[in-house]
Parts: sequence; C-alpha cells; structure tokens
Amino acid sequence: MPAQGANGREAGSLEREERPGAGCQGERASEAGAAGTELRAAAAAAPAGHLLAEQRAAGRGVPARTMPTFDQALRKAGEFGRFQRRVFLLLCLTGITFAFLFVGVVFLGIQPDYYWCRGPRATELAERCAWSPEEEWNLTAPELRTPAERRGQGHCHRYLLEATNASTDLSCDPLSAFPNRSAPLVPCSGNWRYVETHSTIVSQFDLVCANAWMLDLTQAILNLGFLAGAFTLGYAADRYGRIVIYLISCFGVGVTGVVVAFAPNFSVFVIFRFLQGVFGKGAWMTCFVIVTEIVGSKQRRIVGIVVQMFFTLGIILLPGIAYFIPSWQGIQLAISLPSFLFLLYYWVVPESPRWLITRKEGEKALQILRHVAKCNGKYLSPNYSEITVTDEEVSNPSFLDLVRTPQMRKCTLILMYAWFTSAVVYQGLVMRLGIVGGNLYIDFFISGLVELPGALLILLTIERLGRRLPFAASNIVAGVACLVTAFLPEGITWLRTLVATLGRLGITMAFEIVYLVNSELYPTTLRNFGVSLCSGLCDFGGIIAPFLLFRLAAVWLELPLIIFGILASICGGLVMLLPETKGIALPETVDDVEKLGSSQLPQCGRKKKTQVSSSNV
Repeated sequence: MPAQGANGREAGSLEREERPGAGCQGERASEAGAAGTELRAAAAAAPAGHLLAEQRAAGRGVPARTMPTFDQALRKAGEFGRFQRRVFLLLCLTGITFAFLFVGVVFLGIQPDYYWCRGPRATELAERCAWSPEEEWNLTAPELRTPAERRGQGHCHRYLLEATNASTDLSCDPLSAFPNRSAPLVPCSGNWRYVETHSTIVSQFDLVCANAWMLDLTQAILNLGFLAGAFTLGYAADRYGRIVIYLISCFGVGVTGVVVAFAPNFSVFVIFRFLQGVFGKGAWMTCFVIVTEIVGSKQRRIVGIVVQMFFTLGIILLPGIAYFIPSWQGIQLAISLPSFLFLLYYWVVPESPRWLITRKEGEKALQILRHVAKCNGKYLSPNYSEITVTDEEVSNPSFLDLVRTPQMRKCTLILMYAWFTSAVVYQGLVMRLGIVGGNLYIDFFISGLVELPGALLILLTIERLGRRLPFAASNIVAGVACLVTAFLPEGITWLRTLVATLGRLGITMAFEIVYLVNSELYPTTLRNFGVSLCSGLCDFGGIIAPFLLFRLAAVWLELPLIIFGILASICGGLVMLLPETKGIALPETVDDVEKLGSSQLPQCGRKKKTQVSSSNV
C-alpha cells in the first residue's frame, strides 16, 4: 500500500512509467535525459539502500522519491506468473521423493511371512531330506496357528533336536524321536531362515526376535537425521543461500541413498540412513521456503498446500513401487536416484530474491526480478533501480532470536509443540497399518487417497476462515477420532474404519497447515532457520513414534490411540493463541512479527516503508 502525500505522487509516477515506452518520446524524454544519466551513474556508485543520499550529495536538485519495497517490485514483475508456476511445479517434485524417504521403512522393513532358525541337527536333516521351506518350518519350529502367534515368540524358539542321543540318526520326521512328539524348546541364536515374497531389511540384517527393536531404530535414526538437518542445513540456508543448500542436499540424498542400498552390514546402513535424513530434511525445508518466498501473499496459501499435495502423491505412489520391485535394495534405489535429477535445477531455479535483499544484495535481487518480469510478460521500469533494504545489520540467525521477544517466543513454543504432535500422531497412524492386519499395499494406498480431501478442505477454508480456526479444528477432530476409535467395539468394523479415516484426515490437515503457518510467522532473516528449528520437534516426535507405538501396543493395541488423542486435543487448544496471518505480507523483521495481532497491524506495512525511506534520505 503506497504512502500518502508526496510519497503517493511518487508511487503514482512509478505506475505511469511502468508501461513499456511510456514517456520515452518528446519533450519529457529530452528533459529527463540528463537527470536520468546522472541518476544511473549515482546508482552504480552508491551501495544498495543509499541512492537518495547520493542524489543530495550530487546537488542536482533531482526530486526525492521513495524506493519500492520487494513486495511492490514483485507485484510489478508478477506474483504468480509463468516463471513462478514453472519453478513451483519443479520444486514440488521434491515433495514426492521426501514422502518416499519419510515412510519408506513401511515397505523396506515388511515382516517376512515366516521365519525361524536352524540348529545343527536341523541343518543336517534339511540337506539330507531335501526339505522345502514349508516342511522345514513345520518340522523344526513350534507350530503357529494365527498371525498373532507369528508376531509372538513362537518363531523365536526352535526344537532342540540335539537332545536325542548323538549317535542316533534322526529320520526325516525328527519329532518322532521324542515322546508325544514334544521336543524341548530353546531360544534362537542365529542361522535364520525366511519365507517371503519380497526381500527386506528384516531378512537382510536378521531384525527379528531379540533384534526386532533395531527395525524401530532405523526409522528413529532417519528422524534423528531430519533433526540434525533442521539445525545444520536450516541454518546454512539462511546464511549461505536457499538454492545452494537445496542442491547440495539433493546430491547428498542421492549419494547416501545409493550407499544405503548396498550397505554391507547394519552399522553402515544406519550411518548412511542418518545422513540421508540430514540431506532429505535440508532439501524439503529449503524447497518449501523457496516456493513461499517467490510468490505474493495471496498465492502463499495455494503453494503452501499444493506442495503438501505432492507429498501425498508420494504416499499414493509408494505402495505401487514397492509392490512391483521384489527387493528392498531396488526400492531404496527407486526412491533415492530421482534426487540426482534435481541437480538440473541449477540452471532453472534462481536464488530467492527475498533472501538476497536481507543479505543487502539488492542488485542481484533486482536482476532476478527483471528476469521474472520478462518471463511473466511484464516490464520492470528503470525506476526500479533500487529496492528498499532493511537498516538492520546483517546477522546470522540464532535460537535466541526466536525467543527473545514475547510474540516470537509464544509462536516458537506453540509451533514446536504443534510440529511434535503432528509427527507423533501422523507417523503413529501410518505405521499402525502394519500391525492391524489386512493387505498392506491396498491399505497404504487408500490411506494416501484419504489425505487428498484434506488439502482441498484447507484451500476452501483458510482463505474464508483464516489459518488459526482450521488449524485448531483439524487437531481436535484428529484427537477425538483417535479417542473414539480406541473404545469402539471390534465388531463394528465399518464405524471404526470411518472414525479412523476422520482421524487420519484431521492430522493430515494439521500437518499441512503447520508448514504454512510456520513460514508466515517468521521474518525473512529467520524464516528458513525458524521453520527448520521448529520442525525439528517434528523429527523428535518421529524418533519416539515407532517405540511409542510398538511398545504401548504390546500392552494394549489401542493404548497408542489414547496417547495420540490427548496430544492432538491439547494442540488444538494451543494453536488458537497464535496470531492470524490471513492476507498479511510476509514479515521482514522481528518487529513486524511483534506487531502481528496488534491494533497497529493494518498500519504495519506503511510505517515500515516510511521509516526505511527516511533512514535513506
């Protein structure tokens, strides 16, 4: 919004001169020629943000004019034109590969249909009698009648065939040598055998029985990598640039993913899965920040939600990939190698001009904006030779910046809890599909389809109702649905499925909205660092989610749902304390954030422009 008085007339001149060729002929052009030459010379010699001071020093009597802000220049270049749509769709593909990484363990670590262990005598008999896997299972392992028993300890024991006289040759029916066909049982200690349709990391590294917790560890380690990536690469993106860190992260995801696929042992697997988490988080968060910074405030709600829809698309595609690829190594390569293609973005995705301005690199930002305008069929007039730059000293972000002032502190703490809750409930409900029975591939595909209406509901509500109310409602719906599902009788399958679907829909909406709200509540100088740090609590939630789900489910299958319900319901109340960000320009400074929700909010942008302009006179 332009300022009043002289500033209003000056802004009007920007509008008139914006048209290609307008005012470039006749007396007006000849009168402005010398002054324009002197202005350009002054602009070339003066640092960004000090053009007006140079004009006065030159003593040419040129009328002072207010330099446009970045948002004003972006409006003239096009807020969501052909250039932004192209960059946006390219970066959205990152969401698909991140979804593969985020939930890939569900298919990398599928439990084998049957598994048991061999003792020394059983090994001899298997070779002499040419047993099939099913025959060996039936004759050397305790009988298991139900899937629930197969998830128990029965297959973690074997018959002690060595208990017979060592000089006695056992027949191909070894249990006939024992009274009542009842041989003593002993715990398995190795030499595992598996019957499975797809090879998995479970059979590759023997993650069964006493080592079953190590499968949970693989997902926890990945989330630990996400957490480390939030701190390190989130900070680096604010200091060294968005696109540089994005490209480094994509390269890292590809390299570490290939190493994971060919890991010779479990230790190497875990180490490089951690590193893949680090780079995966860097690519995803930096991608999200870039797409929200290159569009106008009216389009942020669209791009912020559509990016999440591409994540959901990855959820939908993953079971098909896993079904048709017979080995976990093949699945791992399929979800990792596409990251190398993102390196081609070096030639098509520029640095965020909004970030460049915060680093006092206004000339580079203007070059990018002129390219944006050209691609969008717009024209950025010569009056846009400088962009208003904040007078604050360029400083590197720190955690204290997020909690030093009251509004920033409140937003940071609530958003951290919201991220934590979203991760625990979302990942918990996804992984719960693997322990409730049914066809995993179909159930996973359907659960992905359920998430799509969530994105549409968000698009329909956040512009009409704002961010805060849908954010709170989605958490409360998820919490209530989890609590109700836990106490519904097993016999009412259709009702349990319906309520559980509502819960999955609610937490999906909450997860998608928290990305949008988080990026809107932090200033440009802290945005990437702040979003990455707060989402670090999402990663912490992901670390404990596998252990929380499987350990509590061992006590009572529905106990995790009660915990999920309580966490989500509390979150629904807390997010109502956040300021509303509907229709507000992205804050540039901490002071802008402190004004959010105050009575001065409608004047915030105007005051900021006036202050910055006067500091440059």
